[in-house]
This record gives sequence, C-alpha cells and structure tokens, in this order.
Amino acid sequence: MCFSRPKLWVHLAQILGVCAVVLSCVMPCAAQERLSLEAQIASAKPDTALASEMFGVSGRVVLLRQESSVPGWQVSTPDGTNLGYIGSSWEIARTVGYSGRPIDMLVAITSDAKIASAKLMAHSEPILTLGLSDSDIADFVHGFSGVDLNDPRSSLDTTQKNQLDIISRATVSTGVIRDAILRVGRELALSRDILDQGRINRLMYAPRTWQELLDDGSVVAHNVTLREASMVFSDATVPVPANDGDFLQIFVAVLDPPEVGRNLLGQQAYTRAVGALPNGTVSLFVGSRGLYSHRGTKWRRSGVFDRLKVLQDGVKLDITSDGYTRIDKLFLEDAPELKERSVVHIAGEGFDPTKSFRLEVTATRPAKSEDITLVMGVDYILPEKFVLPEAQAPTPLWEQTWHRKKFSVIGLGGMLFILTAILFLQEGLVRRRKFWFPLRIGFLCVSFVWLGLVVNGQLSVVQVVAFVQSLLNGFRWETFLIDPIIFVLWSFVALGMLFWGRGVYCGWLCPFGALQELVNLAARRLGIKQIEVPHALHERLWVIKYTLFIAILALSFYSMKHALLLAEAEPFKTAISLRMMRAWPFVLFVLILLCGGLFIERFYCRYLCPLGAALAIPAKLKIFDWLRRRPQCGRECRLCQPKCTVGAIDPLGRINPNECVLCLRCQVIFNDDTTCPTLKRRARAAQSGAK
Repeated sequence: MCFSRPKLWVHLAQILGVCAVVLSCVMPCAAQERLSLEAQIASAKPDTALASEMFGVSGRVVLLRQESSVPGWQVSTPDGTNLGYIGSSWEIARTVGYSGRPIDMLVAITSDAKIASAKLMAHSEPILTLGLSDSDIADFVHGFSGVDLNDPRSSLDTTQKNQLDIISRATVSTGVIRDAILRVGRELALSRDILDQGRINRLMYAPRTWQELLDDGSVVAHNVTLREASMVFSDATVPVPANDGDFLQIFVAVLDPPEVGRNLLGQQAYTRAVGALPNGTVSLFVGSRGLYSHRGTKWRRSGVFDRLKVLQDGVKLDITSDGYTRIDKLFLEDAPELKERSVVHIAGEGFDPTKSFRLEVTATRPAKSEDITLVMGVDYILPEKFVLPEAQAPTPLWEQTWHRKKFSVIGLGGMLFILTAILFLQEGLVRRRKFWFPLRIGFLCVSFVWLGLVVNGQLSVVQVVAFVQSLLNGFRWETFLIDPIIFVLWSFVALGMLFWGRGVYCGWLCPFGALQELVNLAARRLGIKQIEVPHALHERLWVIKYTLFIAILALSFYSMKHALLLAEAEPFKTAISLRMMRAWPFVLFVLILLCGGLFIERFYCRYLCPLGAALAIPAKLKIFDWLRRRPQCGRECRLCQPKCTVGAIDPLGRINPNECVLCLRCQVIFNDDTTCPTLKRRARAAQSGAK
C-alpha cells in the first residue's frame, strides 16, 4: 500500500478544470430550461372537461377563478351547485421535485373537506420513469381520492395500503407528491372555510427576518449560562465548568402560522411540516445550542423525549417522536448557528395553542447521594396577530421509509461491514485461494439475489444525473434520504472510492455486475470457449461507455425526458428493478447483453455501462494503491492479464484503475506459489540453494 499524493493533486486539478468548463456551459442551459418549465406550469390551468373528470361528473361544469391568498378555481354545476375547489401545487406551494425542478399537481377538494382527486400536470422527474408506467403514477395519485383533510394521516393509512409497491420504487418523487397534495388540499379547505382552522391564522404570510420574529414574540429565547448551571451542579460527579459560555440557549416557536413556519423552514420543509397535521395538533420548533442537548438519546428507544415537557394550566404533556423532524438548517440567513433543530408535535385533550404554555427542559447529573436536577423553562404565547377571534407536520415520508425498511438497512449495514473487512484484510485473504473463491461467489450471490431482487439496491446513472441537477437547482438532503437503501449504498460508495476506486461498487455491490460474473462462471464450467478481445480494440471500446455517460448528462440539461430515454441503455431497470416483467424489446436487450457475457466476461461492464464510467471519473481521486505488482509482471509473466474480470491489465502488466473492479483475482495469482511463475522460480532456486 502506498500514498500517491502528487498524482492525487494533478488528477484533482484536472477534474476541477473540466468541471468548471462543463458547469460554465451547462448552467445557463439549466437555468433556461427551468424558466421555460416554470412558464409552462404558470400557464397551465384546468379546463371544464378536466374539472368534470376530477369531480367525477358527466355533465358540464362552470369554472370560476378565485384570486386570494390561496388562489384557485371554484367548480360548480350550471345551476349553481358548488362541487368544490381546484388548486395548483406550484401556484400555492411552489413544489419542486427530486431533480430540483418545478412539479405541478392539480388538487380537487369537495365541500366536505375531502380530496376528490389529484392529477400530475407537469414534471421533469427522472425517478417517475424509473420502473414506473403512466398507469402506476396515475394509480398512486388517484390513491389520494377520498382522503379526509380533518384527519389525513388516518385516511392515508387506509387509502394507500395498496400503493406501497409503487412508493418503494419511486419514494422520492412520490413523497414530494404526497406532501404537496395534502398541503394544497388543506390550504384550499382552510381558505374556503371548509376546514376548521381553530383559532390560529394558518393563512397569513409576510416575509420576516430572524430578528423580527424574535422582536414580535414569534420566536422566544431563553439562556442558561455555564456559570449558572455550575452552581446547581456543584456537587455533581462530573462538574460543569464555571464560565460565561452557554449551558443551554433554547429557542421555541409555534410553526403553524405560515408567517412563522415558512420563514423559519422555507417553502418545501414547511410543506412537509404541515401537510398532514390532524386537527387538534400543532407543530413546535425547538432549537438550541450550548453544552446540553434538549433531545438527548433515550427517546430513540422509548419514543418519548424525556427531557422535554409542555405545561399548560397545571397539565403536563409528553412530547413523543411521532411527528418529530430533525431540521438540518434554518431558512433565514440571519438565523444563528444552532447545535440542534427539531420540529415536534403537541397534542392533548384540553391543550390550547393560543394560550400561554411553558416548555420545560430537564437536565440531570449524577451526584454522590442522589441525582441533581435542573429544570429550565421557556414561557411562550402565540402573538395576538396570529390568533383569530372566536381548531397539523406529518412524520416526513423519508423517516417513515427508514422505519419501515430498518431491517433491510441493518442487513445492508452488515453486508457493507463484511465487504469493508474483506477489502482491508485482502492481503491475508488472497493467500488462501480455497477460502477466497467461495467467499467471493457467495458475496456476489447475495448482491444479486438479496441486494438486487429483494431490496432493490441497484444504483443507476439516473441517480448521478439527478444529483448533479440538484446541485445546480437547490440541494435538499430529504430528497436523497427518502430511499434508505440507495442512500446508504451511495454514501458507502462515495467514501469507498477514496480508498479503493470504483471497484468497491462495480466489483462487489452491483447486482447486475454480479449476475454477469455468475453467468460467465457457469458458462466456463459448461465449457463455453471465451473470446479474447485484442487489447488495442479493447481499449477503443471503452470510449462507448464514457461517451454514453457524457451524452446522458449533457442531454439532461436540455431535456430530462430525452436523457431518461437514452439512459435505457442501462439494463438495470428491466433485469433488477422490474425483474424482467417488462415489454419484450427491453427483455430481449437484457438477454443479448447476458448472452454476450457468456463469451466475454462482464461484457456490459467493460464497454457499455454509463454508471461505471460515471464512477470511474471521481474515482481517480483515490489515495491508496492496494494492488501489488512485481517488476516481472507483464514482462516475464502475463498470467494475470487473461484472468482479469474486465481486462483492466494491459500487456505490460499495469492495472488501469479506471477499469479495475477489484475482484482480486490478480492478487490471488500474485500470492499463489503454485501458480505465479515468479514465485515458482524463486521456490526452485531456494530448493537448489538448500541442496
């Protein structure tokens, strides 16, 4: 193992230069496409035929545009009977999707506060075509029909039980759709007095700064210094340092008024926070900085925040993890840097958010005799301007998905731990050929069957393109957290590329790559003769996959739809995501690739895979060289070259890190004194010397 720092900085400078040129070319195109899409959405509106369809009536209807704080259209029959209202998610909530680009749904609600239907009108979402047909998307959106806006969470549990398969294949974009539909329906119902909003004004909005929110009491702060805490904990086993730093500075705000919530969280996070909030529940922001944590860790096991309590009129209310959301960053530029930011729900019989209440934070430290407790309280009352005269943030979809797939995530974590051990301990493993071979074959089987077919852990070049687009159009962690398997895989691969290069995924974790290697192994066992591609031709065929990746990425800045069509060069969706349940041309394409792999091992990986090309580019930054070679390799011996899975070893014995998938076959040969000619010659020389 050796460090290659000069080479690292040269590669880094080259890559940064290329990125600067590419970004300078594509950013104007991306901005122009976004403006074009926004204009297209802004001009979209329902016609009478669509309105009739959305409310399920056969006759003619009358559409009346309503301009207000929540704009929309009233839909009625020719005789004046009100059917309900239609609103646009882009117009009301400025919804953006997985790609960071605008996405628009029309939402129809009835006069009894139920969603009549919803329709996806415009989008530029790569994930909505990744394994989903138009009918799948229509079924998912139609699943919101009948949702009761008085208690949307319970209604969703009932109406969307049959949508789980769809969500599992496109959780990011369907999560955006879900949040937007619920918020648009809720705000339409509130603004038309269909839904009781209690005594909180949930429609009033004006831009505010952090300081303005503090000044008018929308955000309340309380501070306990380390000096004050040290006096209370003077007899504690672990003392608190006595200085003027913060033991706990805490900030509290009720988020339901948009003037508070939207300014603090931003448009998209606020949409997730209030979309499915039931009646009688309010969302509370709790932020803090200092030595002490307002959350602690016990809540992860118990589901109750043991350090937090809400008191009102002598009644104590627990705060549970149901509805808890961690906020990574506040939207306001002048907001202070906080250590922790949380959104929690408060609900309970008799609780009135328009009246004064107290949030208590309890700090406990062990002492010799008994524990010492410090209770810090923040008194809060909603500013009068948000209180109406004489009533809702769901658990984010990404958190629900992580909870639902926790066992899959644990299994993937175990799999990645084993792979990490294999790669770190490779020098010991490759010396044990009889142990290495079944270990590798077993790992590939798990990658194909469990990771690919069971938990759908196949990465795609579409995700690379979506990531680049999100960097240019507004990056949000929640977008990528919403599929835990893909998020964990990409996180591991991103780190692994610094240590081992692209091979950490391509050679071990790619389900389709594993399928190719297993199929070729079976072909060899059956005696199928392998085709050896001349090295000169082999190198020139590499151009195909790199050109294909650049074409897909460049085309995405012009039209995501066309880029996705070109991305069908990947067989992953057909072979892994949809398990060959697709139209015959796609299945035939997969079979042709696998047939080619019978004669040329990992045929698709070698010459056609745009994802492999995408990973090879940043993998040039890897800082370690784990694969050992001798001066005799490629000169006196070329045994490793024909054994290489993807032909990454040239006739001079050099390993091309851009093509290596880290299968370790060359390292097995390198350390096998019964196979490697150099080791065999050394052994004979040693025996002769001994004689």
